[in-house]
Amino acid sequence: MLAFKDTQLALIHIPLHLYSSFLQSILQLLLPNEALDQHPAFHGHGAVQPPPAWPNQNPFVNISVTPIECSVVCSRRLADELFLPALNSLDPSSRSQVSITNDDYVVMQVDGEGLDAGQRVLELTSPLALAGISIFFITTYFSDYILVPIRYRTQVVHALEERGFQFEDQTSSYVNPSHHSRQHSASQTFEVRPPGTPPPATVSELQTRTFATLKRCNIVPTVDSCLRLVQCAGRRDSANGMNEGRNRNSQTSAADDALHLGLVKCLISSPYPKFLSLTLTDTEPASLLLDHTLLPNFTQDILLGSKEEYLIPITLDLRDLSMESTGIICGVAGRLVGGTAGQLINPVEMSYLSTARAGTVMVFEDELKRALGALRGAENGLSPTPD
Repeated sequence: MLAFKDTQLALIHIPLHLYSSFLQSILQLLLPNEALDQHPAFHGHGAVQPPPAWPNQNPFVNISVTPIECSVVCSRRLADELFLPALNSLDPSSRSQVSITNDDYVVMQVDGEGLDAGQRVLELTSPLALAGISIFFITTYFSDYILVPIRYRTQVVHALEERGFQFEDQTSSYVNPSHHSRQHSASQTFEVRPPGTPPPATVSELQTRTFATLKRCNIVPTVDSCLRLVQCAGRRDSANGMNEGRNRNSQTSAADDALHLGLVKCLISSPYPKFLSLTLTDTEPASLLLDHTLLPNFTQDILLGSKEEYLIPITLDLRDLSMESTGIICGVAGRLVGGTAGQLINPVEMSYLSTARAGTVMVFEDELKRALGALRGAENGLSPTPD
């Protein structure tokens, strides 16, 4: 099932060397304004008290710090209230390096069950790429999220319906039919095409275009051998918060409080966390993708998920591409799904994180060489060995 969330989102790109200038704004996404002045990040003492509704106070928030950038997705209102003042306080040269999208985005939530992750990315992104719609894709512990420009919402519905997805209610959700019952192939073209270069007619053509574009812009998959990521999520107490672990002066649980403290510790890492992606929604527990060296910031029983299965990030620096570029995610997913499968082997398992100016593919350590071999194919003539 996929559901639209009631959101008008802005995407914010912050260069890493300006991270500290926006740290207070980032923390304010986690803390109510009136609590920030009492926060130990600024005073070195005192208890951390998250807001009563944390972490479900907003329909959708993503804060990601990667080797390329700090990227924030939040409501337009919060972008204007929290980030514009910090942006306007910068000198003109620094200000020009930060971007807040003028266009609003809407987010769709996709249940993470059914197809394997790589196939799911391809199934959801290919009809939108073939329709010429630019998207962002975020894999979390529980679900996948697709961000699309709000002006293309109708085209998104049409493109997915043309592929066989059935919408229960165009304002809320659709049901994903079983794979074998779909009547449309991945190579089908679509009538809806936003202005610009005509979209490719097939996924194969899209994949070729994608890697030709990456090669032309000298964008190559890179690996930081020091990064080992863990995908995990916050625990939620049962019985609707009426258990004994609840703070007397807060509606959040003890588990929420501990998770909140750990997140703040990660965010105030100097000069910035090595790798952290935090997704908060109003329907699911907090989801995290973080470098394993940040795990000591959390007590052992706070996080769901394996702490010993490491994911390796493969990064595509997309700062030289327009944010309106289409097909990158589908092209990369198609190469990994189709380029690593054989008669006796399964395709590489992958997940994907879109940030404002970069794309990050996550694969397991033992599949890194195979994944790089597919991504660094004949088009760019690069070696399939890690950097």
